[in-house]
Amino acid sequence: MIRVQNLTKVYSNRKAVDGISFSIEEGEIVGFLGPNGAGKTTTLRILTCYMPATSGHASVAGHDVFTDSMAVRRVVGYLPESTPLDMNMRVREYLTFRGKIRGLDRAQREAAIRRVTELCWLGDFIDRPIHQLSKGMKQRVGLGDALLHDPKVLILDEPTIGLDPTQIRETRNLIHHLAKKHTVLLSSHILPEVEATCERTIIIAGGKIVASGTPAELKERIRGGSRLIAEVTGSGSDVKDALKGVNGVEKVETSADDGWQRVTIETKRGADPREDIFKIIKQKGWSLRELRLEVGSLEEFFVQIVAQQMADQRAARTEARV
Repeated sequence: MIRVQNLTKVYSNRKAVDGISFSIEEGEIVGFLGPNGAGKTTTLRILTCYMPATSGHASVAGHDVFTDSMAVRRVVGYLPESTPLDMNMRVREYLTFRGKIRGLDRAQREAAIRRVTELCWLGDFIDRPIHQLSKGMKQRVGLGDALLHDPKVLILDEPTIGLDPTQIRETRNLIHHLAKKHTVLLSSHILPEVEATCERTIIIAGGKIVASGTPAELKERIRGGSRLIAEVTGSGSDVKDALKGVNGVEKVETSADDGWQRVTIETKRGADPREDIFKIIKQKGWSLRELRLEVGSLEEFFVQIVAQQMADQRAARTEARV
């Protein structure tokens, strides 16, 4: 549905996007993450035909973004971070205006406005002037505009910004619902939202794609395996000696806490020795208060991978000066 090959965008002497390639299949919800200045917004603007690339290839729903931009615009719904609304219009008037621009006749416009009013919860303020709306309400009007022509592809830049927690949850559910008939590329800096909403994540830093995969796959890459947390009775040395010999355990650390040993167990990739650990604790006659699997968060991975990218860039600049 979306195909990007060796896409590059150069501003003066700086590469904002540096030869990136990725693909998104029909019906996928994909998160697009990156720190400020990573090239994330530039990529989205190229895909929505708001700016040209310097080199490379990109297509949306089979239409080339460089040679067939009008066809791309017909199949894409785009919600930019700063929603460009006409503040002097009422919501219904604005959506009617946008429907005319998209070539919808009167019956199609009225049906589309009814549809997006229900989808985006616009009914309470559909006839109010846009300048009277809160930031979150304006964001919902922008989302309704993006959905007005029922596009095949939705490209959403920070779609939950300005929304309250209930609206964020409703927007997340709406995006999952929309994926049944739309392909969704979602940009956000709220990592828990991406983790809860997206099936796959692409991380860009320094104009390059530095990681891609499901949230679970990315979190797994934080360390070789997972981490187990346990709380047991017994002396620290006895607990460490007993557990470090368990198959699949790489490292055991203990710390005393009010008569209990808090145990952190690093495991090998793919290993889950919880059952064997439970058996040993039972054999030793120790009490067990907790035994849980803990994996890294997407935020941990994001910070780690971006820090590594920045270090690599500094090293490259230093080498170039030498």
